[in-house]
Amino acid sequence: MNSTTFRTPSPASAPANGQHNVNGNYTPRVVPLTCSGHTRPVPYLHFSDLIPQDEEHPYYFVSACKDGNPMIRDGMRGDWVGTFLGHKGCVWSAKISGDAATAVTGSADFTAKVWDTYNGQATHTFHHNHIVRAVDFQHARDGLQSENIVTGGHEKLLRTFSLAEGRDEPTTTFSGSQGTIKSVSWTTSDIIISAAEDKQVRWWDNRTGNEIAAFPTGPGEDITSCEVTKDRRYITVTAGKKIYFIDYNTRECVKTVTTNYNISSVALHPSQSHFVTGSTDDTWVRVYDFEGNELEVYKGHHGPIWTVGFSPDGRLYATGSEDGTIRLWKWGPGAYGLWK
Repeated sequence: MNSTTFRTPSPASAPANGQHNVNGNYTPRVVPLTCSGHTRPVPYLHFSDLIPQDEEHPYYFVSACKDGNPMIRDGMRGDWVGTFLGHKGCVWSAKISGDAATAVTGSADFTAKVWDTYNGQATHTFHHNHIVRAVDFQHARDGLQSENIVTGGHEKLLRTFSLAEGRDEPTTTFSGSQGTIKSVSWTTSDIIISAAEDKQVRWWDNRTGNEIAAFPTGPGEDITSCEVTKDRRYITVTAGKKIYFIDYNTRECVKTVTTNYNISSVALHPSQSHFVTGSTDDTWVRVYDFEGNELEVYKGHHGPIWTVGFSPDGRLYATGSEDGTIRLWKWGPGAYGLWK
């Protein structure tokens, strides 16, 4: 990936800290890689799909940051590729296209921006009347994005914009949410999924602009994350101390896991055999099997973990924290990337 307009990449580093299993016994393991560069908390990160034609850099990820400078990194090694400069407020959300060619960000400066990841330049800026908390591309079945994005935020409105037209005015505006929209996923041409502070996950029909379904969380269960798995099998929702696994096709909750801590984010392994969580209560990463049994508790961050995500090949997962760092944790045995 060409990064001629970006600064010289800085490699990730690996701290010499230990890890304990749930029984408190020391377990030898590969230490995580630490990706430095951000100066404030990292509220969100997102991986691209696998890029078959790029053997050296098979995937990338982008990170949002409250310092206002979202970054793109080599996904396997964590090496810094570039920083997208242009926002004038903290960046709450960042998504990268399946082929890693473009990225979209939402910011407290009341804008959403679309970026060319080859040169770091903003290709589109869409203005709003309040903070933009969530963004996404419209995804197609082949994993690539179309020429459309969706945004949500403090205005409690969903908006879609056409990149082909390039106009600042939205193509469609959806109203009905009663709280700040904190997550959006545009998974097919027709359906958009949102999660808001009114404790509702909603499905919207892009053809009519109407709400077609909703899933409420329980009393006191503020939604902290809502993600669609890449294979579109599940929608994962974290709210309070619970994780909800919603069947993507039926929109029915098929599994609920209750913990003893407040969950900020969850990431389901591509095999659906395990998941990892971050918490607002402590600095630990927890690993579970799909039945909900806690298997490991990993330490490394120095602040709450706001976001977690698996790489598209399932060989590592990333965590973004209040401490301003991103850490990459190898998954499974054997050498991989910088882990030899």
